[in-house]
Amino acid sequence: MSWFESLVLGLVQGLTEFLPVSSSAHLRLTAAFSGWEDPGAAFTAITQIGTETAVLIYFRRDIGRIVSAWFRSLFDKGMRRDHDARTGWLVIVGSIPIGVLGLTLKDQIEGPFRDLRVTATMLVVVGLVIGVADRLAARDESGGRHRATEQRKTLRNLGVRDGLVYGLCQACALIPGVSRSGATISGGLFMGYQREAAARYSFLLAVPAVLASGAFEVKDSVSEGHVTWGPTLFATVVAFASGYAVISWFMKWISHKSFMPFVWYRVALGIVIIALVSADVLSPHAAESAS
Repeated sequence: MSWFESLVLGLVQGLTEFLPVSSSAHLRLTAAFSGWEDPGAAFTAITQIGTETAVLIYFRRDIGRIVSAWFRSLFDKGMRRDHDARTGWLVIVGSIPIGVLGLTLKDQIEGPFRDLRVTATMLVVVGLVIGVADRLAARDESGGRHRATEQRKTLRNLGVRDGLVYGLCQACALIPGVSRSGATISGGLFMGYQREAAARYSFLLAVPAVLASGAFEVKDSVSEGHVTWGPTLFATVVAFASGYAVISWFMKWISHKSFMPFVWYRVALGIVIIALVSADVLSPHAAESAS
């Protein structure tokens, strides 16, 4: 991987990680259209450490409170009723599905799931799901902001069942084209959560999963030596900087804007990819890594 490729792919990772468009799909498609080798699942996992560092900094006050309350709840039973402590436990609960499925399906994630036909299908299907979830939220908001706030749930309403549902939605993002934020935020909207609450928990839930995945890939890459470390670390820094800018904008935007521009973009991109592959203009395995 060249330094120019790492710059472009780092920007793509940072710009798309927090938007409901699938960063893994865009990394895969950028390589395919540019004639580059597929950066692979290891590159994606490692550069996501950069975007999750942006989450840690952006939500540093929330995360600091949650971690502090969670640790205290280990020794003080009374603290387990505290909202922040409960959120910490629910982040752990919600991380179980992606941890189990990530280890179980590792070979599929690095192989068949990277087929462009799978990616394109997920872009379209999940795009339509996001659109339905967005319409449901918009319907609740049609009665006015005050009425919508009363009707829709906040993170104080989060329980084990909802935490697991969020976790299952996040696990779907193991397939390129799904989108971690798109799946989890849509799941939250279907369960009746406010847009901002769904997005906030989505980003908090991603932290342990992404950092664990990144650490796992770093360990494997060190032992197997199949990652070009200089460009990969540079891409991670670029992903952090661009990701922080995007998350700052997205958290302001999401509270009062529709997801429909992302829905139409996803559906259009998926249809284009399917058409190109069907016409043999683009191979479904274009730019796949040999590793």
